[in-house]
Amino acid sequence: MIRETLAPLRLPGLRLLLLGRTISALGNAFAPIALAFAVLDLTGSAGALGLVVGVRTAVNVLFLLFGGALADRLPRHLLMVGASLAAAATQGAVAALVLTHTATVPTLVALSAVNGAVGALMMPASAAVLPQIVPPDLRQQANALNRLFLNGAAILGAPVGGIVVAGIGPGWGIAVDAVTFLAAALCYALLRLPAGPPPAVAEPPAGAEPVAGEPVAATPARSGIVAELRTGWTEFVSRTWLWVVVAGFCVVNACLSGAFMVLGPVVADATIGRRAWGLVLAAETAGMILGALLAMRVRMRRLLLFGTACTGFVLLPVLTLGIAPHLAVLCAATFVAGLGVEQFGIAWETTMQEHIPADKLARVYSYDMVGSFVAIPVGQVVAGPVAQVVGVRPTLIGAAVLIAVAVLGMLSSRDVRHLEHRVPERAPAPMEESRA
Repeated sequence: MIRETLAPLRLPGLRLLLLGRTISALGNAFAPIALAFAVLDLTGSAGALGLVVGVRTAVNVLFLLFGGALADRLPRHLLMVGASLAAAATQGAVAALVLTHTATVPTLVALSAVNGAVGALMMPASAAVLPQIVPPDLRQQANALNRLFLNGAAILGAPVGGIVVAGIGPGWGIAVDAVTFLAAALCYALLRLPAGPPPAVAEPPAGAEPVAGEPVAATPARSGIVAELRTGWTEFVSRTWLWVVVAGFCVVNACLSGAFMVLGPVVADATIGRRAWGLVLAAETAGMILGALLAMRVRMRRLLLFGTACTGFVLLPVLTLGIAPHLAVLCAATFVAGLGVEQFGIAWETTMQEHIPADKLARVYSYDMVGSFVAIPVGQVVAGPVAQVVGVRPTLIGAAVLIAVAVLGMLSSRDVRHLEHRVPERAPAPMEESRA
């Protein structure tokens, strides 16, 4: 059973992809801690810190669609190499400025903006490259392993980053992030993928869902970026299950970000304490790790339906914060929520890779990412003022109700309920790397 679950790791390309993404995620766990203390050491201003971080997030969202279009035009692994090298350069420049005490807020804002743009080029390509190197029967396990490695890197990276920053300074923490981007670039450079962009796919029969990875003999002529973005949008809106889930998660992400990133610490300060709040967040991560392990073994024809239904568990910690903020109850609720989040995340990745044409996958991923990321700062900005007007407890309970409505809305879609996943009879044991 374990051997079957780990079968994707026999693919050299997947091992390199996971290694590169894990190393990069490890460094990225250092970066927020190091950058926060670097800006605070420089200015002592939370406003300056918000400006530096906010500009990066805003630029990242603005460039995501452009990154998706590029990832469908160019060899994805080479785009990942270039983006990693550019990220290493920007983080290296920030580290040098901080270490030499020559950093200023304008220079940090400018470098953060460049770093956000570079990250936007990386993300759709990184998400869409997995189905090029993993055969369909192994993608569910491969997606679970990918999320498992990334969560593990985040768990390890945050406390180690704190130790590095406290011990030798924030500049060195940012320098570590720059080095991890260089190491990730090396891993991506060693990936063996087709020399050109992903192959075009034949048009599916009327009424049928297109299947990723079925090439046709000829590759269509290139169009402009705007036209390609329009094509990606057409692919996105033409699948009801796709836009319904993304729309639902706009609401879910806005509620979760406001509840956990803004109101959660407020409630914790007044009840269980700051140290206990760390345990609550750790319980969620533990649930995500177990969830990824369990998701490797899920074999369901209605995989998207199962994953979407499991999303409903995320309302538990939000509701618990509102009505019973006790440590044991909160830890149990966040653990179950983390487990449910991973069921959805892996089902969603596998479904997109199975039903979106390979040559358009990165663009569709970019629309998915924009829909998800835009909602997060909205929830963070709105949560505080709403809580001031109606109170923290009613705001949290209202957020839980909105999450329930969003999940029921997704499940009300016939396309979400009936979209079928091709369940492999058994996971094959690949002996060499798959070709897209």
